[in-house]
Amino acid sequence: MPESPPGENGAHRARAWRTSTLARICDMLEPWEHGTVARASRYPSYYSYNLVRMEDEAPVTAATLFAVADRALAGLAHRRVDLDSAALGQRLRAEFEADGWRSTRVLWMRHEEALPAGPDVLVEDVDYDAVHELRVIWNHEDELGEQADSAFYRYAREVALALGARVVAVLEEGRPIAFAQIQSHGGGAEISDVFVHPEHRGRGLGTAVTRAAIRAAGESGDLWITADDEDRPKHLYARLGFRPAWTSMEFTRLPRADPGAQPRSTSASTLSANRS
Repeated sequence: MPESPPGENGAHRARAWRTSTLARICDMLEPWEHGTVARASRYPSYYSYNLVRMEDEAPVTAATLFAVADRALAGLAHRRVDLDSAALGQRLRAEFEADGWRSTRVLWMRHEEALPAGPDVLVEDVDYDAVHELRVIWNHEDELGEQADSAFYRYAREVALALGARVVAVLEEGRPIAFAQIQSHGGGAEISDVFVHPEHRGRGLGTAVTRAAIRAAGESGDLWITADDEDRPKHLYARLGFRPAWTSMEFTRLPRADPGAQPRSTSASTLSANRS
């Protein structure tokens, strides 16, 4: 991947990538005092595209952000606040968690170095729907399975294909046991998903599919991947040439326990880890 042009640091580029992805999917992007409110009316329960984004480091309180989210996301079953400043997010984290919100420090990493030698594992291009069973297993691991109905998977599919999704997988006896998903637009790309079936972990398959996804991205201007900054996958990605660019904070209040609630939609950057 090319070096960053002079005057443009990795954090700036990562923020710009996030902004461009929101613009690709959301039908409403409106400014508020400290950032942007994003809404995707076709996908009302897709957290990553229905949120309040705080883009500066003003000394706001958690209570203020609760109120902004309630107004901006009125009518939705969830609440989501993303802070571009992880430092600010860390200061507010205890208050969000005390109010029942989940928090994730998201590490954005940019591919900057050549791939090292890796395992000789056959990884193939497959259709988006070929790895549906693995997506279901992943959602159950992350406590989404009970609400991940047909609408959940329809939303996820439509969004992924709108972002030019390409899927690579390791097959065993004709069935996928590991996969990675690459999304691209506007000259850049992101490895949005990496998952290995729990019965096949520890064999280097996460490394294999991530390597294949990097190669599949080709000569994209920037190639991004995200990881929970407090979990292990970031070390795998570092070994494959990704370098930290930006750390943000995501706060999500899940829908209340209600049989009639909308399905919970998410993305790799919302999950606690890319399971590899």
